Amino acid sequence: MGSAHHAGAGLAPGVAALLHYRRVWLRGDILAGVTVAAYLIPQVMAYAQIAGLPPVAGLWAILGPLAVYAALGSSRQLSVGPESTTALMTAAGVAALVGAAGPERYAEVAAVMAIAVGILCLIGFLGRLGFLADMLSRPVLVGYMAGIAVLMIVSQLGASTRLRVEGEALPAQLASVAAQLGDVHLPTLVLSAACLLTLFALRRISPLVPGPLVVIVLAALAVWLMDLTDVGIRVVGQMPTGLPVPRVPSLADLDLLALLPAALGIALVGYSDNVLTARAFASRKRERIDNNQEFLALGVANLSSGFLQGFPVSSSGSRTALGDAMGSRTQAYSLVALTVVVTTMVVLSPALAWFPRAALGAVVVYAATRLVDVAEMRRIYRFSRMEASLAAATTAGVLFLGILPGIGLAVGLSVVDLLRRLSRPHGGVLGYIPGMAGMHDLSDYETGSEVPGLLVYRYDAPLFFANAEDFRTRALRAVDEETTPPRWFLLNAEANTQLDLTAVDAMESLRRDLSDRGVEFAIARAKFEILGALEDGGVLERIGRDRIFATLPTAVEAYTRWRAERDGAPPA
Repeated sequence: MGSAHHAGAGLAPGVAALLHYRRVWLRGDILAGVTVAAYLIPQVMAYAQIAGLPPVAGLWAILGPLAVYAALGSSRQLSVGPESTTALMTAAGVAALVGAAGPERYAEVAAVMAIAVGILCLIGFLGRLGFLADMLSRPVLVGYMAGIAVLMIVSQLGASTRLRVEGEALPAQLASVAAQLGDVHLPTLVLSAACLLTLFALRRISPLVPGPLVVIVLAALAVWLMDLTDVGIRVVGQMPTGLPVPRVPSLADLDLLALLPAALGIALVGYSDNVLTARAFASRKRERIDNNQEFLALGVANLSSGFLQGFPVSSSGSRTALGDAMGSRTQAYSLVALTVVVTTMVVLSPALAWFPRAALGAVVVYAATRLVDVAEMRRIYRFSRMEASLAAATTAGVLFLGILPGIGLAVGLSVVDLLRRLSRPHGGVLGYIPGMAGMHDLSDYETGSEVPGLLVYRYDAPLFFANAEDFRTRALRAVDEETTPPRWFLLNAEANTQLDLTAVDAMESLRRDLSDRGVEFAIARAKFEILGALEDGGVLERIGRDRIFATLPTAVEAYTRWRAERDGAPPA
């Protein structure tokens, strides 16, 4: 429960958690840190390859974020750093910008992109935009990840076959590979396939073994011992030794406005990924994630990556799961992982040069297959065909429109789906059910009955422009469907939490239509905000304050008295 207490402790909840560190946590954090480092070293080098950068850029991009998130993050489990989705989006965004700047500026543009993502996240923190994490529904996220998985696999066809994959859109890339099938470099393909099969085998035999590290080391040993570079196997090659020098990338020849859409897309997806992954792990331990704090942590993490010649970063679900399985208790495990990475870069840099690019490509393909959640897709399909269609449309958007337009489509579809639900919600007539207290929706029961002459109607949504006319039409239809014309129409407004001007006008139109039919209009259980909106819209006085009731029983009692006064006797 410590995280729940410290998550809001100033701007550095990670530091607050470390200050209250317990010795009993140390073993789990050290074991998790070493294991995660063994997993992430080949992984982040592979992700740099996806982003179109030298593999060493992946190691540079992990250094600052690991330290920053350990101090500023609100999750004790999350592992930040280079990640497949942001790497792909970086490749797409940077490729569109290097035309003017020149290909030699590619790495510098990627660093600028990371800084831009960091600044946007800090704006999100200052503007308290944490609610954006809720903009992507579960089906949209599942569909999005499936699309990303396919793009990741296609992005590594070149590394796995030594073919030149051309074209920006997926169909063009696949057509380009199909046209060159006769030129596949067999030794590269065999090595890549062997690495991929070994990764799957290791996962099945022993899930806690850092498969990517084992496979990459074995592949590097095979290349070195068997002189496989002589048959055309490509390796990472000599890498800079030591640590990167912090510097400010040059903005010369860069169109910053053109950079903004790509940076915004990366920030939105990276932030959503951070919060959703952090929440998933925190919920198991009854800990709390601070949505706005995550904006700050991700923003500073990306700034650190940019100034250390890296590229945009987010979080890794696979590394987070691995650390959690090994017993991580705090972000101290990230600091242990950072120590291992720094030691590797300073001491073992020559050994990294023998890592085969085909093996790194296999690591990416392996990671991609784990993004496709087939069981969850089946669950969504069983739950709702509409939500399954939403997931499929998102996947298609990512594949055929591109990542950034695909995200835009996903958010747009989520909003359309939300408006669809709100514009046509459930509505029902209420009555009494024998043996049950209160009034209930009569469509749910066979034995219910109404108070004679009183129609109690409930519309289960906030009232606004998208559903105002639907509300009016269905309310009048409920009146028309009554066997005996009602004397009162009582709106149970408990579900109508909001009212815009269009809805106020629809309410007045309904009152007039009912009045023309000789039906009294009344409201029960309306919140003060709703009554205020009706008063501001000039409708409350027309309804009459004597037709506004705090509860349903008081409204029914008033109707009964009214009937007794009008008819000489209350309703039966």
